Amino acid sequence: MNQPHDVAPAWRRFAALVYDLLAVVAIVMVVGLLAQLATGGHIADDKGRLVAWWYQPLQGLVIGAYFFFSWTRGGQTLGMRPWRIRVTDAQGHAVGGRRGLLRLAVGALPLLLLLIYPVTSLKIALLAPLVGWLVLLLPAFVDRRARGVHDRIAGTEIRRIAT
Repeated sequence: MNQPHDVAPAWRRFAALVYDLLAVVAIVMVVGLLAQLATGGHIADDKGRLVAWWYQPLQGLVIGAYFFFSWTRGGQTLGMRPWRIRVTDAQGHAVGGRRGLLRLAVGALPLLLLLIYPVTSLKIALLAPLVGWLVLLLPAFVDRRARGVHDRIAGTEIRRIAT
């Protein structure tokens, strides 16, 4: 069973998320560059509307793969390494593919809130997923094992790595 000192405090998770945001921005930039090179720069029209239907799904797939493979192959994203935390199952074992995929799917649900853009402003549509992620993550501050909603559903938790 998980000992209280094994559980990573929620603030470490949020600090790691800031680092991972930088990694995600870099991934988006590299995929964007490769897509621009592959299409000769024809991803968007003159008004900035995407014309390459595959571009956003590709970005999502690559970002999802980054998190999935980080969690299932070593349990750490780039942002988790400096904070010495990792994702495990409830017994402290490595996260398997099923748990990793479930964690990813639940964690990505707030992105569906982007679909409100046609009925609201761009600003609100961009803020909505942030609010969604806060809803998923805030329970980590009150849960005994510092689990967010996605961790509870996937049966995972964030643990400190012994020094």
